[in-house]
Amino acid sequence: MPHDHHDHPHSLLPSEPALRVKALETILTRKGLIDPAALDAIIDTYENKVGPQNGARVVARAWSDPAFRAALLEDADKILDEMALNGRQGEHVVVVENTPERHNMVVCTLCSCYPWPLLGIPPGWYKSDAYRARAVREPRKVLAEFGVTLPADTSVRVWDSTAEVRYLVLPMRPEGTDGWSEEALMTLVNRDSMIGTALATPASEAPA
Repeated sequence: MPHDHHDHPHSLLPSEPALRVKALETILTRKGLIDPAALDAIIDTYENKVGPQNGARVVARAWSDPAFRAALLEDADKILDEMALNGRQGEHVVVVENTPERHNMVVCTLCSCYPWPLLGIPPGWYKSDAYRARAVREPRKVLAEFGVTLPADTSVRVWDSTAEVRYLVLPMRPEGTDGWSEEALMTLVNRDSMIGTALATPASEAPA
């Protein structure tokens, strides 16, 4: 008798990932194992409350306010706590500043530790074995593949994130932005620049 896959309970699940997730959610809800309201709250958090816009706000303020920048570099946790940006996966954050002499780059060689409240969910490449291995061995080559070519006299420092310490890169402020508001500066801060695999967007390329 031919093997009939339709006899398996799992074959009843929809093939599309989203529908599979919905089916799993329905089963767990009916069994009383999860609270739909709690799920809605989690989804709302990651759709609307956490993400690179939070990190960009921190960077733009650091560019605009020297006292804030100094305090951020001294004790990021204290500042992020005051800004209510230190939620889950946002504990123990250290901010490292790019300068003409040093470029910082972040990796998690063990898994994908990452400051979620500031940057959102980590991108696929950040979690890949290739990035995790190569970022520490050949950071300049990796940066070049991201389109970042640094002057020869700029050193590259690679920081290894862990569950105990997560890093956020403070990119250099683009030239030609004197007098810009924090809101305008935020548009120049992209996610990858806060990981160190990109630079801040030049002022000439600011979104309209």
